[in-house]
Amino acid sequence: MSDAAIICVDDEDSVLKALKEQLIRCFGNRYVYEVAQSAEEAWTVIEELELEGIKIIVIVSDWLMPNVKGDEFLIQVHQQFPEIVTIMLTGQADAAAIERTKQQANLYACIHKPWTEEELQQVISTALS
Repeated sequence: MSDAAIICVDDEDSVLKALKEQLIRCFGNRYVYEVAQSAEEAWTVIEELELEGIKIIVIVSDWLMPNVKGDEFLIQVHQQFPEIVTIMLTGQADAAAIERTKQQANLYACIHKPWTEEELQQVISTALS
């Protein structure tokens, strides 16, 4: 099993399924792939991976989610884990939220929905190189 993980956070189950399938096709068993349907659930996943000694290398998060929006979540992640690459995947984020996340969470990229598998692979590959 890999000792590095990619976490995807989105409130839509169909988006999470598609992301996980695409990541597995792109990167095979190089990474552990985890999904969460909210920022709260993502923190639970982060804690579990930390306990297992698995390093989180990338978090791909939707912006428009209930309770905690993706920009707020990624800023919180960056404050605790500045080495994690943060990527926003969104169909609805406003420019101010994207800019705030770039400034406060060192946002690596913003991928707009609908995305392509090639775009996802290229952004993550470039981020990790």
